[in-house]
Amino acid sequence: MKLSVIVVSFDMQRELPRTLQSLARDYQEGAMNLDYEVLLIDNGSPNPPTPELWSSLNLPLRYFAMDGSSASPAAAINRGLAEAAGEIICLMVDGAHILTPGVFRAALSCYRGFENPVVAVRYFYLGNEEQPVSVTQGYNTAREDALLRRIDWPTDGYRLFEIGTPLRHGALLTAWLNRIGETNCLFLRRSVFQAIGGADEGFDLPGGGFLNLDIYKQALESPGVTPVQLIGEGSFHQLHGGITTNSLDGSREASQRAYREQYRRLRGNDRPIADVQFHHFGQLRTRASNITARERRRARDAGKL
Repeated sequence: MKLSVIVVSFDMQRELPRTLQSLARDYQEGAMNLDYEVLLIDNGSPNPPTPELWSSLNLPLRYFAMDGSSASPAAAINRGLAEAAGEIICLMVDGAHILTPGVFRAALSCYRGFENPVVAVRYFYLGNEEQPVSVTQGYNTAREDALLRRIDWPTDGYRLFEIGTPLRHGALLTAWLNRIGETNCLFLRRSVFQAIGGADEGFDLPGGGFLNLDIYKQALESPGVTPVQLIGEGSFHQLHGGITTNSLDGSREASQRAYREQYRRLRGNDRPIADVQFHHFGQLRTRASNITARERRRARDAGKL
């Protein structure tokens, strides 16, 4: 098998159908004859997903339920890795993300053009601002649902760029050639994932702490890999009450402090970001996907340029 997509979910009855739709054969370009599988790993949801959420989709899905003994997704990721039959793994730690339609095609093309690539898809939020900010300004699931109706998703998945905001990590401007410090859609060979030991279950804080960053960093720093960032494709985060993304009080800052302390304890440093050089691959399909121009307009309107 060519590709195994590991999706970890927790209490995402609203978000999960859209995530899975964006992985379906009739949504992802070139996927009709692609030899792939989607492994949905539910991490102990109080209301587990049921087949009705995906039964109407053209999707080669296998479902696994964890017992909920860990609030971290680490064990769920490792269950997915153990069950995966694909040569290449696509890891989506947060099952609330919607992909653009060319992600599979572009990422798999990298395995023909680069030596042992590790491929990252840029992280976006749905909404006109990063969600840790937008939720304090009244952004909610009803507004998000209205945005998706406005662009008639999933008819044209590239219209997601019209209603999304890139994860900036504090940068004034974000451009396609900026280094991606975090991704929720990571492609790597199964052998590379196994060589780094899968997901370190020492990251046992709710949500996994910096587990996602750690997997990404270790993969990028593995011997013999080629780091690649996709251009013109995205992974769009739906609002779902995440621990660090959508909190409305000081709990986000407290969680971040705990995450940093745990990372320092497990890794002996405060740097969960890989210092590597990236290749870039892809194309801009629509005017809205030119995030450089959009970010400059945003900064000018805010008086920051």
